[in-house]
Amino acid sequence: QVQLAESGGGLVQPGSSLRLSCETSGFSLRSYNIGWFRQAPGKEREGVSCISRSDGSTYYADSVKGRFIMYKDNTQSTVYLQMNSLKPEDTAVYYCVVSSAKFPSDYGVRAPWDLLRDFGSWGQGTQVTVSS
Repeated sequence: QVQLAESGGGLVQPGSSLRLSCETSGFSLRSYNIGWFRQAPGKEREGVSCISRSDGSTYYADSVKGRFIMYKDNTQSTVYLQMNSLKPEDTAVYYCVVSSAKFPSDYGVRAPWDLLRDFGSWGQGTQVTVSS
């Protein structure tokens, strides 16, 4: 059974850094698409970063490129999101999500945003608030 547990959120000032963690169990990280999504009040949930199971590529939303880094530790079954230069607009609940789904073979290599959003297993979320 897939289990996910996020931690590391908090209240920080603009320009600060945070590292979110997602402890996983019940499956192998190597065989799953994994991602971080976020949802701000009154807004739809949006993808922040993801890693493809097909080739290990990492993808980022344009709004976080150059500031956030997603990586995983397969031996400890933990996924991380290092968030630097935080802005007030990064304020949201951040969710870890995983999915074993695959695109059809003729789709080529692409970011698994839809696979995660539509077929994923989700953690409970952790609140990140960026405010002065």
